Amino acid sequence: MTTAAPSGSSAASSTTTAAPSGSSAASSTTTAAPSDTPDVFDEGSFTGDLASATTSRPSPASFASCYSALAAAGATAIVSIHLSGEMSGTIESARAAAREAPVPVAVIDSRSIAMGLGYPVLAAARAAAGGAPMEEVVSAANRCISATRSFFYVDTLDYLRRSGRIGTAASLVGSALMIKPLLHITSGRISLLEKVRTASRAIARLEDLAVEAAGDRPVNVAVQHLGARERAEGLAERLSKRVPGLGELRVVEVGAVIGVHVGPGMLGLTVTPSDI
Repeated sequence: MTTAAPSGSSAASSTTTAAPSGSSAASSTTTAAPSDTPDVFDEGSFTGDLASATTSRPSPASFASCYSALAAAGATAIVSIHLSGEMSGTIESARAAAREAPVPVAVIDSRSIAMGLGYPVLAAARAAAGGAPMEEVVSAANRCISATRSFFYVDTLDYLRRSGRIGTAASLVGSALMIKPLLHITSGRISLLEKVRTASRAIARLEDLAVEAAGDRPVNVAVQHLGARERAEGLAERLSKRVPGLGELRVVEVGAVIGVHVGPGMLGLTVTPSDI
């Protein structure tokens, strides 16, 4: 059994797939635009302007190559977990490759992004490392998916509107009167949760949402950001004092693939039970 943990446990990549230790999985690409012949980068090598970049899903051939390499390395089954199919066609590429793979491949839609994807991957990896069969690894991932919640704040909805990840009507919410939107992921989609006036109030409310989601149960929490480490670390410090059942607390910066769609200044919070 082979499954995957996200690089650095940040799960900021658009794609997380089964990969052996020390190797890389098929990943999304970022394209710098506009240009007659745009430059294409793997996510980890992109350092350009997010405002002029677009993303594209990995090809089925990329997944086929990865799955074949894993099988050649001795994997007898693969669990391949990906960002929401409502936001990307990545999972369709994985499914196409899985049908032709030399070993059984279970392709799972995380219905989320960033650490909303990363935590199910880590849950699956723990089950696989413990010797669980493929069905139990899939079950571990799905239990985590069902119990994990993500909320986030963006300085502007322009990036999400431009990429089609949120509707034009919703994007108008933040266009006047200093209104700052709080978003969440529901049914695999990014949706408007609340409207808050000013950034400071929005971030304070984001903190409250995470505390409410955590309750008194044992949880792990990830604070994610893009170009806002100081703000993210301050949020993490406050959460460490307010979440009674807090286990692991991590602060991670998202990669270019997510950055293209949310823009600089984004703060995200993902809460997951630590006892499943």
